[in-house]
Amino acid sequence: MRKTERYRVTESNSLWQIYKTVPFLKVCKNFIFIQLGRYSPSLKVKNWLYRTFLRMKIGKSTALALMVMPDVMFPEKISIGRNSIVGYNTTILAHEYLIEEYRLGDVIIGDEVMIGANSTILPGVTIGDGAIVSAGTLVHEDVPAGCFVGGNPMKLIYTKEEMEQRQLQQK
Repeated sequence: MRKTERYRVTESNSLWQIYKTVPFLKVCKNFIFIQLGRYSPSLKVKNWLYRTFLRMKIGKSTALALMVMPDVMFPEKISIGRNSIVGYNTTILAHEYLIEEYRLGDVIIGDEVMIGANSTILPGVTIGDGAIVSAGTLVHEDVPAGCFVGGNPMKLIYTKEEMEQRQLQQK
């Protein structure tokens, strides 16, 4: 189960009420710095932009590939550990606007995590240390440390113990 806070809306759908939930100028500022970061060929510049202007927590030696899309409204709810890789064109969401409510949740990505290209991470999800998320995965629930997951919807492919056994066999 994802860890999100739910906020009911009574008027039209929640997306029509977006600027009651997040200031317009914050979204504009975030959009500008996310677009600069998405196209930046420098990982150091990208991490600096995201840490400084978006208040994202990004660990040392972490790499966000070209076109990674952090949440434009609540990027400060995203935390990525050290020495992790987030693959090309991955989307990391900390919000979801629905018809009768909107939800917010922290996204916590551990140390030495590998997230494949074109994945989508939903709000309120924790990805444990050393986990591997295959390309094109919809991460809709927590991923235990050291596991290998993939697919849409996401499924467990190998547990941490099975991954360790495979690594021993490859040596």
